[in-house]
Formats: sequence, structure tokens, C-alpha cells
Amino acid sequence: MKKKVDKVIRDIKSVKIQGARNIAKAALSIYSKDKTKKTKSKLISARPTEPMLVNTLKHFEKLGLKKTLKHFDLAQDKINKLVYNLIKNKKNLVIFTHCHSTNVVNALIYARKKGKKFEVYNTETRPLYQGRKTARELKKAGIKVTMFADSAIGLALNKQQGTKKVDFVFLGADAILKDGAINKIGSGMIAELAKADKIPVYIIADSWKYSPIHVKIEERKVNEIWNKAPKNIKIRNPAFEKIKPKYITAIISEKGKLKLKEFIKKVK
Repeated sequence: MKKKVDKVIRDIKSVKIQGARNIAKAALSIYSKDKTKKTKSKLISARPTEPMLVNTLKHFEKLGLKKTLKHFDLAQDKINKLVYNLIKNKKNLVIFTHCHSTNVVNALIYARKKGKKFEVYNTETRPLYQGRKTARELKKAGIKVTMFADSAIGLALNKQQGTKKVDFVFLGADAILKDGAINKIGSGMIAELAKADKIPVYIIADSWKYSPIHVKIEERKVNEIWNKAPKNIKIRNPAFEKIKPKYITAIISEKGKLKLKEFIKKVK
């Protein structure tokens, strides 16, 4: 069992297993077979910016494996319906997203299957290019996708050089706090630019991503940015950043479409 625990932790740290939901499920599969404090502590330490992992293990202790796993599908189903109702029947509707979010991708695919017409602008999401995963999954579902370099975010949002007007920004979340949401680096800038252009920003996430306590912002290895960089060049590689409340239109979770303060009150 120790080898299995260590492998899951390595896969989480290396982003071989990515996405809060997938990380939580992988940790749960191990913890359900080795329910010890040591295993729980090791799994939680693998990704400090993932309250969903913590909450999943906590709920498992009360609900058991079957009900805990069922939560993910029930939550996604409710999110899907809320996103479907939000997307207007409008010609040339464009939705912008960043990085890869299981909740966002599944909701968009559901909306498409139910007849909503839209296209998606997304980012490559350096340095690990998680945006490619989003693009592949959406394209497979028959959704038109245009990918932009991260440095072209402003152009994509501002209807420049042939881009269309963006109607919505849909972002996932690794953590939702009382003072904002934490998501992939770049999300704060996207939300700020969107607000300036009067584009609504929705955080689409399972409520189990809520944390009542401070969440550490993970800094990843510098070689993801520049392998074998010259000496004496300082490199920073923050994996996440906070989106301030003033830039968030609403949180869409299985609890409903709520303002951040309303969401916090409900999950508490």
C-alpha cells in the first residue's frame, strides 16, 4: 500500500493527475483502502491549494465511499443545468475560459449537447499547457475552439484584430474563500480585464472547494519555466492566484448561482 500511496502523491505533484476533482478522487481511492492519519496527512500535503481533497476525505469519513463519489456527479448535474440556463440563444456567442476545469468543460459539453450554440476562446495556459486538454475535450464534443497565447489574453477579450466580443468568462476554482477564489495563475488578470470591459465572470465550481481557512498558494519548480537557466536569474513559478471578489459576478455551484457572500453563507 505504501508504494500505491507514494505513486498517487507523485502523480498529483507532477500534475499527471490534474484537476481538483480528479485529485480528490485519486486521493479517496487510496484513503478508502488505507484509512490512517499518516496516509491522510501525506495525501493532503501533495497539493496544499486543493480544499476539495481535504473536504472529500472529511466527507468520506461521515458518508462512506458510495455517497461521497455520488456527490461529484450530483453536483456536476446541477452545475450543468445552471450553466445551460445562463447561456443565451444568441448569434456568435463567445465564452472565454482559462486552464482546465472539469466542472467548466462538462457544463459546456452538456450545454452543447442540449442545443446551445456558442464557441470558446481559451488559453494555452503555460508553463504546463493545461489549456490544450480543454481544447481537445471541447473539440471532441463538437465545440468550436480558438486558442490564444497567454500573452494575448487582452486581445482575445477586447475584440481586437478579428476577435469577436466575449459574452462570458467561465473560470474554475481550486479554492473558494470568503475573500475571493483561487485559480490558475492568470485568472486574476483575466477577471480584472473582463470587469473593465463589462464582461461577466462566473466561477464554476463544486461547493466542496470552499475553505474556511487560509489556503497556501503553491509555487512550482522553476525548471517548468526555464530548464537549465543561466545562474543568478531569479525565476518565480506561482501556480495559482486569487481572484478578488469585486471581479466575480457569481459563483455557480450545486448550491445555485450566488454572489460570493451568499455562497459563503450557504456553504457555512
